[in-house]
Amino acid sequence: MKIVTIIGSGLIGRSWAMVFASGGCTVKIYDNQPGQAANAIVEIRKQLEELEEAHMLRGELSAMKQLALLSSYDDLAQALEGAFFVQECVFEQLEVKQNVFQDIERLVGKNVILSSSTSCLVPSNVFSKVQNRTRCLVSHPVNPPYYVKLVELVPHPETAEDTMDTTHALMTKVGQAPVRLRKEIDGFALNRVQAAIIAESWRLVQDGIISVKDIDLVMSEGLGMRYAFIGPMETMHLNAPEGLEDYMKRYGEGIQRVLNSFGPVPEFCGEGARSVVNEMCELIPKDQQHLSARRERRDQLLMGLAELKKDR
Repeated sequence: MKIVTIIGSGLIGRSWAMVFASGGCTVKIYDNQPGQAANAIVEIRKQLEELEEAHMLRGELSAMKQLALLSSYDDLAQALEGAFFVQECVFEQLEVKQNVFQDIERLVGKNVILSSSTSCLVPSNVFSKVQNRTRCLVSHPVNPPYYVKLVELVPHPETAEDTMDTTHALMTKVGQAPVRLRKEIDGFALNRVQAAIIAESWRLVQDGIISVKDIDLVMSEGLGMRYAFIGPMETMHLNAPEGLEDYMKRYGEGIQRVLNSFGPVPEFCGEGARSVVNEMCELIPKDQQHLSARRERRDQLLMGLAELKKDR
């Protein structure tokens, strides 16, 4: 049975551990804070049992069998022993990640794949201190990875094609939905698309065009209804009698006109942002009780959507 090592036992590390265990992998969890990796397994046990009770557990193994695939380590060398794939999930700080991968490389064989969960650092920076960069890539999950299956595979300029192929196969095997970027770019694909949506949504609210509540409805009850199953390219392809080229002949000029009307990148902090933030907090107060309740609701809805998409 193939061994995957998780570096870091926070939210993303725990989620990755659950994903890999659901696919039958042996998972070794490491954290440099003594006892944290063991605590992570306690938390994972609770989550797996709750998922099993709700009939939402991923994979073919029972919660107890998945739990038996997990082990915790405070010693990095022991955690890496036997691993063929390493998924790093430490703080989103460049120097921390660089040093972690430098330490890992000293302890693993030349064919072990080194993968980072970073959401905003490009591979050429993350792996700059690694000697053999052909086996390095970013595998960027979407939070929470257990319920949202997309994984962006982003290569270093020196990443070997075999590294991408092996990672793609692994992610597919454990039930994720991997997409390949052909080269690195700031923000990858998902965050660039998300940033465009955030910027225009923010502008529309800030300029008094629409409320926070209603711009969220534009997505959740409008665009999001179809984007949960088909993306923007297929949506356009299906929305004209003769496909994508026909769509752009009909609507391309209008799209360009709207794009040219977009304002500058908005300020997301400070006084200029205060009205947007206040409006959001009126809908959902920022105290932990309200935020935790909404996060739980989000995860429940995502579980239901994931179940619905299973047989599509």
